[in-house]
Amino acid sequence: RSPSHALSLGIGTVFQHNMLVPTLTVAENLALGGPWWQRPKIAELSARVAEIARPLGIEINLAARVSELSLGEQQQVEIVRALLRDSRLLILDEATSMLTPQGAAELGALMRRLVERGLAVVFITHKLGEAAEFGDRVSVLKLGRKVGEIAPERLRSLDRAALVDEIVEMMFGRQAGDDTVSIPPLPANDDALLEVRGLGVAPAPDAPGLESISFGIGAGEILGIAGIDGNGQKQLAEALAGQCAVSGGSVVLAGETLDTLDVRGRRRKGLRYLTDDRLGEGTVGTFPVAINYFLKQIGEPPYWKAGVESARAIDRRAKELTRLYDVRTPSVATPVGRLSGGNIQKVLIARELADGARAVIFNKPTYGLDLANTLATRQRIRDIAGRGMAVLLISTDLDELLSMCHRIAVISQGRLVGTVTNGEGAGERV
Repeated sequence: RSPSHALSLGIGTVFQHNMLVPTLTVAENLALGGPWWQRPKIAELSARVAEIARPLGIEINLAARVSELSLGEQQQVEIVRALLRDSRLLILDEATSMLTPQGAAELGALMRRLVERGLAVVFITHKLGEAAEFGDRVSVLKLGRKVGEIAPERLRSLDRAALVDEIVEMMFGRQAGDDTVSIPPLPANDDALLEVRGLGVAPAPDAPGLESISFGIGAGEILGIAGIDGNGQKQLAEALAGQCAVSGGSVVLAGETLDTLDVRGRRRKGLRYLTDDRLGEGTVGTFPVAINYFLKQIGEPPYWKAGVESARAIDRRAKELTRLYDVRTPSVATPVGRLSGGNIQKVLIARELADGARAVIFNKPTYGLDLANTLATRQRIRDIAGRGMAVLLISTDLDELLSMCHRIAVISQGRLVGTVTNGEGAGERV
């Protein structure tokens, strides 16, 4: 009848978009729903959290305010909270999207242990390999209907590749495409189009800073940033885009220093940033698709003249971008928050790549997308690199980095601890 009724029956859910209270600490969020007349027993809570989190390779700071955590860290808190409530049925919606491959494997092992103890688990995922690896049986949904199922006996009889092909056939009625690519050689020019020299960001109480980050990205190159979420990826992206104060270092684009420029100034020079938080930071959900295309150009001609919105110019260009980037929307007047995650991501891509992009920062660009939109987004990134742009791709999905990047740098506690050239054995080196 209600969420509280579901919880009382032992139904625990981890949603794709987090349900935490951002102004409260992690401990306070974990204690929500307990007896209102009792003060939370922090020592007891800390011991239980450690017992649950340790097998997942998760470290949780109970004193941290949720608003200071990355999306991945918030998702980890949600998983632990569901397990704290001694759920009998656990529903996990895209629970591995912010975990490393090792963390995902450990979550799979944890699900197996929970099932052996008598729990039922519904594991919703766009990662078909995980459905094949972790599931006892697989059901396929399409447009709100169950269109197929692979029973336990058949699941055990198929190898992983054949199983994924069968799932894709149910989903699309065809093969969705192969995302295994050979990384093309870099252009002969060794000059960096985007260069970062000794970039530093002071640490916050609940977030790591950045310590002397340096790298260069050539025209046509995709440089990946790997690491467990919450190790400074968000700070790096925001420092490069001009969204947070830096304690030192320089950002240079095509030989021009951008240090004195704000977000808008850097964007005009061709440095673009696509956030991982599409709904909270990337768009204004109640605004039309058309206005969301121009959120970073408000007040600028030709879409505004003397401070007055030029509705005709905005509408014309919005329709053009919708067509060019295949945004599926009833109209450009539709509130962007009503679109699917894949189409909201297309709006962000259209906004950042249009009109003079030279270097683009992607932060977890395929997070929460279905298979078709994931493949389309990855191909779009390859295409813009092929057109000579410099691409910085931040992702917690190692398979994604290995399929996309020429080089992969690893970040840990705000420091770049090494860089690996992609090729045979690169995954193990990362």
